[in-house]
Amino acid sequence: MIPFNKPHITGKEVHHIYGAVATGHISGNGKYTKLCQNYFEERWGFKKTLLTTSCTDALEMCALLVDIQPGDEVILPSYTFVSTALAFVRQGAVLRFVDSRKDHPGMDEEQIEALITPKTKAIVPVHYAGVACDMDKIMQLADKYNLFVIEDAAQAIDSYFKSPKEPPQKPRALGSIGHLGCFSFHETKNIQCGEGGLLAINDPRFIKRAEILWEKGTNRAEFFRGEVNKYGWVDTGSSFLPGEITAAFLWAQLEELDRIQNQRKAIWNQYQASLQTWAAKTGVLLPYTPDYATPNAHMFYLVCPSPKFRTQLIEHLKKHNIHAVFHYLSLHNSPYYKPKYTGNQLPKSDYYSDCLVRLPLYYDLAEVEDICETINNFNQG
Repeated sequence: MIPFNKPHITGKEVHHIYGAVATGHISGNGKYTKLCQNYFEERWGFKKTLLTTSCTDALEMCALLVDIQPGDEVILPSYTFVSTALAFVRQGAVLRFVDSRKDHPGMDEEQIEALITPKTKAIVPVHYAGVACDMDKIMQLADKYNLFVIEDAAQAIDSYFKSPKEPPQKPRALGSIGHLGCFSFHETKNIQCGEGGLLAINDPRFIKRAEILWEKGTNRAEFFRGEVNKYGWVDTGSSFLPGEITAAFLWAQLEELDRIQNQRKAIWNQYQASLQTWAAKTGVLLPYTPDYATPNAHMFYLVCPSPKFRTQLIEHLKKHNIHAVFHYLSLHNSPYYKPKYTGNQLPKSDYYSDCLVRLPLYYDLAEVEDICETINNFNQG
């Protein structure tokens, strides 16, 4: 069976894990944590970054940093992973879901403003499949209504937004545009360490408190830098930072990021080229990338013309030992939130829930030609 995902191992992970153990410091915020954080800050221009145990934890830190209170409203897409919503629900927020775009599963930016009320606190754009939301429109709304923007860039490492307001040679890294950004290094992501995440802080007013929340509500980070002569409990927080073994594993991946990305992009491009004719003939939609976005080859998906078509295609692939999967159930229709949801119907979000299928895509995938041939031979019954 060709798996849907296979975590890539660069070969240097064990070496760096040994290096972490040899330092005698395997709890968080050691040598490898700093290497990873410095890499992100220097390569993509984040003002401050903090490794976390997951993207979920990074989002939970964001909810604390912008001081979400019970009754505050947060605007986010319905077609996303539960973590995007969970971080804010735990603080008592009311979720205002935006439908997906017609041409892409990401949130429809044109529908955001209608959801803004005096209770709105934040907008949470999710860069689905590593493809940018229109951040110019979102930031303009945030400025107009004095809202925070928290980018869920879980799938968007090494992906960019190309604003028509900026010179073409200056695209901005996703996660660096809003006040805060969050990344995932789960084993299904382009760069992974099994479980891991990162908080990117772009607004300097959040830096000091973020370090305190990260270190269980203490000013421990200031103490280790020699800025205070002792540390204690000064705020709320949790144990959001990962251990050095996790950071060492991630560092081995970051060292090879360009090679990994080039290989994934080659696979993505091969899918795109090989399935064009079949897709046009069957009414299947291939991934769409707006002019202002860059694909980072996080996933390759097909949007089928009907749920029946998708079911039959997945079964066809399974018979040929190819594991393809569908993606999210719209959050507004989830068992947990549906009884609470009082907003409008979201037909495009439901459409992607019913019709989108993801194909295998990972660094070591050598069977792309076979997968494409199998798909091209599929005829709906």
